Amino acid sequence: MYKQISSTQNATIKHILQLQEKSRSRKKEGKCILEGLRELTLALDGDYTIDTLLFYPEICAHERIQELLKKAKNTPECIEISKEVYQKIAYRGSTEGVIAVMQTKEHLLKNITFHNKTPLILVAEAPEKPGNIGALLRTADAANVDAVFIANPKTDLYNPNIVRSSVGCVFTTQIAMGNTAEIISFLREKEISIYCAALTASENYHVQNFKKATAIVVGTEATGLSDEWLKNSTQNIIIPMQGKIDSMNVSVAAAILIFEAKRQRDFK
Repeated sequence: MYKQISSTQNATIKHILQLQEKSRSRKKEGKCILEGLRELTLALDGDYTIDTLLFYPEICAHERIQELLKKAKNTPECIEISKEVYQKIAYRGSTEGVIAVMQTKEHLLKNITFHNKTPLILVAEAPEKPGNIGALLRTADAANVDAVFIANPKTDLYNPNIVRSSVGCVFTTQIAMGNTAEIISFLREKEISIYCAALTASENYHVQNFKKATAIVVGTEATGLSDEWLKNSTQNIIIPMQGKIDSMNVSVAAAILIFEAKRQRDFK
């Protein structure tokens, strides 16, 4: 028999709302809130630890919860919640009746491991918009890149909007965060070529050799990449624009560049 919570004033429910709303609380406790069966399954596959699993039985049956628990590496506390509580804490309109309190991970450069000699890495400098970060992570997952590096991060990686917009891909790819100097040093130490998406001193992206160890670096749509990246670039690259504007959404540009690298590698 599962524990039951029917009041929105319950301390556990208030704690969940705090973790949803406050980045400071997430960072202090090393925990975040996860919603949805797909996202939860990806997190479990990514070796994340679930502390508490809450479910609304009218949407997510006990049998489905048991299937999820079989994937967990620990034994999370399971709580059956009322419709009122579920509607209070559900961040999205449809979360398939399941919400979890999950332990976050440290995303350090020293924890990154490569399983081949020619890794492909996506680097984003100072991305701010959760939707763009989520889209970049979806691209990284779709291309099965070896790692994503976020330089000078401006947004909490476990912001609910990033988890939602990445459709759980925040859990499927190696991610490291650090300042620009640290990431450049790491790439140079590993002898990884740096290709910076930039408007100046650039060559067309499709004539480059991305078969070697490669980092493709993108900046913000507003300001582009910092001078530090441009000074350390192996080659600046550009996507030829045939319309009236000179740039496109950062996640779209990253997808074009990453999949050109995958094409050159025969999508391996």
